[in-house]
Amino acid sequence: MFFNKKKKNETIYNPINGTLKELAQVSDPVFSEKMMGDGFAITPKVGELYAPVNGTISSVFPTKHALGITTKNGLEVLIHIGIDTVELNGGPFEVFVKEGENVTPATKLASIDLPLLAEKEKENDVMVIFTNMDDIKSIELKITGDSNFSTEIGTVVMK
Repeated sequence: MFFNKKKKNETIYNPINGTLKELAQVSDPVFSEKMMGDGFAITPKVGELYAPVNGTISSVFPTKHALGITTKNGLEVLIHIGIDTVELNGGPFEVFVKEGENVTPATKLASIDLPLLAEKEKENDVMVIFTNMDDIKSIELKITGDSNFSTEIGTVVMK
């Protein structure tokens, strides 16, 4: 029997005011070479981070530099703040969500002390990584130039 399978699309939103760019432009090869998955990066202009998808917080790293979100269709999203910021032990970050909490693109996830990151000589790019690539059929993103948070920037189609 053949079932008409409905496409499972996830809308992707810009999580922070700033300049969108390809992962290949990020200085850390773990991200630029897509070792953790595909996605995009933003060079922030402000330190207010929002959710890039509708979903549930699946993880909040103890060092506050990264968060995980899982959508209802199973897309796994990792949000990583800065490069080599894990060693700052949470100092420049304040997280406003906890595991199990439902979020939307209007949900403020965290604040980032951008001047402190600069003082510590850490790059402040925010990476949005889709980590379960085996479950993804396609990614279509408009990721160039300046963009405000909650702006729709693309779609991920799940298998």
